[in-house]
Amino acid sequence: MTGGIGCVQCGTRSNPCRCKVVGPTLGVLAFAVAAIVEWPVGAVVYLFRHTKGRRIMGHPSTVVYPKVSNSIPI
Repeated sequence: MTGGIGCVQCGTRSNPCRCKVVGPTLGVLAFAVAAIVEWPVGAVVYLFRHTKGRRIMGHPSTVVYPKVSNSIPI
């Protein structure tokens, strides 16, 4: 769930409170920064190599957000 201040992920078992706020919020911020850089690069690469361009454009959502969000347990 995304709110005005941050993101909240409830139902997780990574901490005793069963809710995460810091990890998902930083994950969204890292996703945005990576997307600003990688989406234009992926679009240019897509013109010549379709599969590689798609993989570059999907990198923020498949790698960056999950790694950042899961690395912070609160």
